[in-house]
Amino acid sequence: MATASAYARTGLAGHPSDGYGGATLSVTLRNFAAEVEVVAAEALDIAPAGDGQWPEGGERLIRAAVARFERDCAPLPAPVRVRYRSTIPREVGLGGSSAIVIATLRALAQLTGTQIAIERLPHIALACETEELGIAAGLQDRVVQAYGGLVFMDFERGVNVPLDAALLPPLFVAWHPSAGGASGTAHADVRTRFDVGEPRVVAAMETLARLAHEARAALEQKDRPAFAAALDAGYDVRASIFGLDPRHTAMIAAARELGLSATYTGSGGAIAGIAADPERTAALRRRLQADGVRVEAALV
Repeated sequence: MATASAYARTGLAGHPSDGYGGATLSVTLRNFAAEVEVVAAEALDIAPAGDGQWPEGGERLIRAAVARFERDCAPLPAPVRVRYRSTIPREVGLGGSSAIVIATLRALAQLTGTQIAIERLPHIALACETEELGIAAGLQDRVVQAYGGLVFMDFERGVNVPLDAALLPPLFVAWHPSAGGASGTAHADVRTRFDVGEPRVVAAMETLARLAHEARAALEQKDRPAFAAALDAGYDVRASIFGLDPRHTAMIAAARELGLSATYTGSGGAIAGIAADPERTAALRRRLQADGVRVEAALV
């Protein structure tokens, strides 16, 4: 038997330019995790284990991961029984799908005694969704979940740089449990527009990549205002090319009204922001919770 896990993640700056040769800054969140247990069996058997945010929906991801593992890593000596659980909120942009895939690949590697290089793991995980399942996605989630912690990713140069998470200011994460949406749908539309050379989308990806570099520099220079500005600007660029759900944009608007910087965690609608002032952060929590929004301090 082998058990492995992967944390949720939040993008901070640059996303979603990871799918367009850009750059991103992202961090894993210890608030939420996916866990996968595998054991040899007589036939492939995949099912959820216990309660969690993914009582269903993980089966096809795990099936794709098992197939890809055998193709790219090592043959399984026998079929496997897989049980999975996840506390990552579904379809709100916290990397729930990629966490299940990463955890599955890690568990299979442990079961078979296979070493998967950390640089290779994100690419295998991405192929599970893009090639096996036809889901539009990028490398950001898989890279930061493979490395863990705070990671700067330069996809133009193929360089991943782990950073000290202590550089980050206190963060919060908020999401509306009933307002999720498949990130692949949003990505697919922008991908099409980018591929045909829509100037606004092409320019947006260039700007997002620049913001990731600026956010990293701001952290390293301990320039909190510049870091906050990069988060705010990233959201503004996203809003210029994506059709955003009013329930999600209302969370950003509430944060800004209270003078707090915030951005989308991904493409599903959760937001992450800087909990710079306890009183304003508490006021935001009260306002959002009144609308059914969950708010937590981000554990990085």
